[in-house]
Amino acid sequence: MDTNWDCLLLDCRLASFVDNGRSYGRIDDAAIAWQDGVIVYAGPLAGLPGSPQSLSRHVESLQGAWVTPGLIDCHTHLVFAGDRAGEFEQRLNGVSYEAIARAGGGINSTVRRTRDASADELLAQSLPRARALLADGVTTLEIKSGYGLDLVSERKMLQVARRLGDELGIGVCTTFLGAHALPPEFAGNQSGYIDEVCIHMMPALAAEGLVDAVDAFCEKIAFTPSETRRVMETARGLGLPVKLHADQLSDLHGAALVAEFGGLSADHVEYTSAAGVKAMAEAGTVAVLLPGAFHVLRETKLPPVDALREHGVAMAVSTDLNPGTSPLLSLRMAMSFACTLFRLTPEEALRGTTMHAARALGLGDRGRLAAGLRADLAVWNIAEPAELCYWLGAGGAERVYAGGRRLI
Repeated sequence: MDTNWDCLLLDCRLASFVDNGRSYGRIDDAAIAWQDGVIVYAGPLAGLPGSPQSLSRHVESLQGAWVTPGLIDCHTHLVFAGDRAGEFEQRLNGVSYEAIARAGGGINSTVRRTRDASADELLAQSLPRARALLADGVTTLEIKSGYGLDLVSERKMLQVARRLGDELGIGVCTTFLGAHALPPEFAGNQSGYIDEVCIHMMPALAAEGLVDAVDAFCEKIAFTPSETRRVMETARGLGLPVKLHADQLSDLHGAALVAEFGGLSADHVEYTSAAGVKAMAEAGTVAVLLPGAFHVLRETKLPPVDALREHGVAMAVSTDLNPGTSPLLSLRMAMSFACTLFRLTPEEALRGTTMHAARALGLGDRGRLAAGLRADLAVWNIAEPAELCYWLGAGGAERVYAGGRRLI
């Protein structure tokens, strides 16, 4: 046994999400230790293979605090310029999301501002949003492009996303979402824009190492299933995993389509049919629930949570942080919304922002507290894990570690 651990935390309780027959994978009177950014021990204090001081260079008591895996926000549009508070007001005055989009608002209004912003300006506007999530216990973020809609601007967004990870010391997964909306220069030529996405943009950005996965918006106001299929076929040819904005406003069988490609996730899924749920179950595709958009848009069609449970589809929860339909800067608030709006249990919501969110990003090295996994963890001054979903607007994590490095 190596007795030179970097850090050993004692007198804590773990929500490990390792199957031990207890809710949350709970371990009371616990200890957790890591070396070189990797967990080497996570278990009962009494199970340590020696005295704490003989095992680690740094030993500290957490005085009964809870430790969870670092939270994972697996669906965000965090890099953008400006905001759309005016559209929020329009919707509250009865204008529909579709009407706003067709009138030149919606995604394309953010595209104009994002194209005009320099990379440094985008970074400056995006950093506070990322810091808010970090304070909430988030150690890994997915960040999508999709507000550039041309090669130069999409590249800029993805580069800024990478810089955010470097700046804050957190994990950032970048997703190419070129098929997010039709840019104004391609008005009336949707197939031509899909050519641009598949022939020029995606291969170039993938060759530059800027793309971890590919997404698309399959919806009546965005791209058709056949256009989406072409995007996925191109991604598969480049060796890139896929995910999909699926069945948010209508059932275009998007969940079944992304499952056909072995997709990492189908996101939103409010209108997903029973056949779509079964397809996801067979493919191992994660359902990413986005209650922030459901709340802001005042939707009434609930995702098929009971069917997802019945078929054993893993359910992740995310903020969908974006300027138009989910200006949500708290993953814990998304967890609370998932409980109150979608009827998830607190344990399901916390699993959805840890182990299942990791799976939605194809990350097998985090999302649980177990030896051999990354030392990404959050420390909370709470009595029970359910409090992470219960309190609205309470303070964030007491401490956050990413790869063993303390960030808060």
